Amino acid sequence: MKNLPFLELVRDDLSRVEALLHDGPQEQHNAVRVALDHLIGGGGKRLRPALVLLSTHICGANLDRAIFAAAGAEMLHTATLIHDDLVDGSLIRRGMETLNARWSPGATVLTGDYVFARAAYLIARTDNVRLVRRFAETLMVICNGEIKQMLDGHHCGFSRREYEERIFAKTASLVALSAEAGPILAEAEEEVVGALRLYGENLGMAFQIVDDVLDFVSDEETLGKPIGSDLRQGLLTLPVLLVLEEEPAHPVINRVLEHNPPTQQVVQDAVQLVAASPTIEQALDVAREYAEQATAALGGLPHSPYLQALYDLAEFTVRRRF
Repeated sequence: MKNLPFLELVRDDLSRVEALLHDGPQEQHNAVRVALDHLIGGGGKRLRPALVLLSTHICGANLDRAIFAAAGAEMLHTATLIHDDLVDGSLIRRGMETLNARWSPGATVLTGDYVFARAAYLIARTDNVRLVRRFAETLMVICNGEIKQMLDGHHCGFSRREYEERIFAKTASLVALSAEAGPILAEAEEEVVGALRLYGENLGMAFQIVDDVLDFVSDEETLGKPIGSDLRQGLLTLPVLLVLEEEPAHPVINRVLEHNPPTQQVVQDAVQLVAASPTIEQALDVAREYAEQATAALGGLPHSPYLQALYDLAEFTVRRRF
């Protein structure tokens, strides 16, 4: 995302964020430093820091403090990925080995905890109590969503509502925090904070739905992970749920549900079925609806190049292929 034209406005700001992400304390263990450099330099989209920075310019917040907020948002995202990969048993992310592919579970968990603490430290450097509180609330939402997914058992989320709750916790909650960080730092009016939060929530929902579609129609090299990863983990995403809404006893999908874990051939058959079905376009239609709701939330804000970048980001989100 850093090479997209509509983010040229914050390119220099993102460079400052990047430097801060790599600038750990001196007492940080060298193994953690190497691991963080590996994770942070692994080609992340930087959606969250970009949103912090764009909303900062829209609202006229202090940029130096916003740099800390942007780095904190990305560091929190990185921490969640460390724990997600461990919980899911994922060995590859963005085409590179995950930490748990090389380290013990204990070392991986502690590194994730350290990165959570580092994220909190960066957010605290904004000296904004409200933003620190929103950071903590968002972290609770993310963790509670993961706990629910784990404890509710295999193949959780058979309903659209459960799916939406899961992707809100997983993705949209942090995207929303990133979008509202600027007006919070600027002490803007509540209508502005609410508008940008609503933009972020809907953008995050659209972004995750497109991610879930790409899990069926993209390729391993582009995704940086195996195709059909969610199905292998027993997670029913929107394209699969739409198939089941049409045919609840679909034999190909049910073969996936009957195996724990499903075999490679069973997953491959299901991926091919979903990829060739109308549910891909139907899921993208849902993502487009969320993107439209995101841009509708911006209607009351004064136009500027930074606001236009948010419109462009919403459009890009539903047509991206990586």
